[in-house]
Amino acid sequence: MYLYMGQDIMVPFDDIVGIFDLDNTTWSHRTRKFLDRAEEEGRVIYAGEDLPRAFILCETEVEEEVVFLSQLSAATLAKRAASNPWSIKASEE
Repeated sequence: MYLYMGQDIMVPFDDIVGIFDLDNTTWSHRTRKFLDRAEEEGRVIYAGEDLPRAFILCETEVEEEVVFLSQLSAATLAKRAASNPWSIKASEE
């Protein structure tokens, strides 16, 4: 199913690689370098007009990484993903 990130942006659960808190992850120079490179390459999508609090790393069908910046916290996004009744895959039923 899908995870809603704000600004009418939703991504399929299967595309999500990880949900990361910007405050806790951007202290690393590797993370900052990764995000800078993604922005330079046009692979960053802003899912809100406010200051972003989390980023969601997704992999598209063509094996390309896309970064969504969301004004929602990583904890809120993770709770939404975990509480979605449709997040159980058919193989797990």
